[in-house]
Amino acid sequence: MKLLLKLLASVGILLVLLALYVSFSHQPEDFPEGSESEARLAAGPWSVGTFGELFIDRDRSTQANGDYPGDEQRSLDGTVWYPFEAEAGPRPLLVFSHGFTSSRSNGAYLAEHLASHGFVVVAVDYPLTHMRAPGGALVEDVINQPGDVSFLINTLLGYSAVSGHALSGKIDSARIGVLGISLGGLTSTLAGFHPQWRDPRIGAVLSIAGPTNFFTARFFQETDIPFMMLAGDLDALVPYATNAAPVLDKKPGAELVTLEGGSHTGFSGGAALLRAMDNTDAVGCWSVGRYIKPNEESQWEGLFGPVELGINYGAPNELCTVDPLPKTMNVLRQQMIARVVITAFFEEHFAAEASVREAAAVFLRRTSAEEIPELSYARSGLDETSGLPVGG
Repeated sequence: MKLLLKLLASVGILLVLLALYVSFSHQPEDFPEGSESEARLAAGPWSVGTFGELFIDRDRSTQANGDYPGDEQRSLDGTVWYPFEAEAGPRPLLVFSHGFTSSRSNGAYLAEHLASHGFVVVAVDYPLTHMRAPGGALVEDVINQPGDVSFLINTLLGYSAVSGHALSGKIDSARIGVLGISLGGLTSTLAGFHPQWRDPRIGAVLSIAGPTNFFTARFFQETDIPFMMLAGDLDALVPYATNAAPVLDKKPGAELVTLEGGSHTGFSGGAALLRAMDNTDAVGCWSVGRYIKPNEESQWEGLFGPVELGINYGAPNELCTVDPLPKTMNVLRQQMIARVVITAFFEEHFAAEASVREAAAVFLRRTSAEEIPELSYARSGLDETSGLPVGG
């Protein structure tokens, strides 16, 4: 018995040491002291409230998948982050979408930061694309996720209209945005721009390393709402050259923030635990590659509607074809940059005060690249509101 206790104590000590190593090793370089980037990285003025909820859409079904028989409804296990103080409303609403074989928890670091700066954020585990999806993750179910986004918008606007709810009076229906990582970026792009599926209440879209090679300029012509792509130039899952870079030629006013040395998986909150790796896309490729194979275009054929909508089914699937994987930037550094860029983007378009909107625009288009050497900014065309030229 004493030997067992000693063994358990030794294991406990090792676990504590491992936790300390993970917590304090491979720390990123700080933003310059006294810089605007440093100030924007700090938590905002609002205390953050949160609650979990199983959102159930009884009007839409979940298809059968493998050994999963399907369901007559769509169940979305979710979390809401919001400014806690009573005087915090009404505020903008943001819907965050996770990537393939991921979960809502991987966007929590962004949601918490955004909520502290005055945004209401909701994120869910989508029924068939999250990491524990019944029957195995099914990428094709992404076509149903724009409908899930609209359902969440409907539900939270309803909560805002109910007296006594935690969100009572906290959401402004005229300020709604979407964002997501990888397949979640694709979900956000579909919800904001798809000629047949888009939700007209969405006023801004931010895709974090999301696929766009399926879409031509025609796809983006239904609306002129703001669109930003945030991506790393060493992305092994959704290659930068064929997905992120071309957005400037496809949509007038599109913005592209590029992180030199940035990976794909590095944007995912859980990657922080893997920061000792040279390139966390090795894990991302393993996770996604179990369900999507490189150069398999057939599973996408016809998925997004007819080609007349601006769909290019001839786009190559270049998933995880890079070998060997190059060394990428520190994951924590990548997530620091993501926090300040994403918050500034939504502040530019949704902040109530003109001074805040203008300051956010200047930060994105000029100051961020001056203070963060890995970051570059580009925009297709001139900014008519601030007069800042392409690239700052």
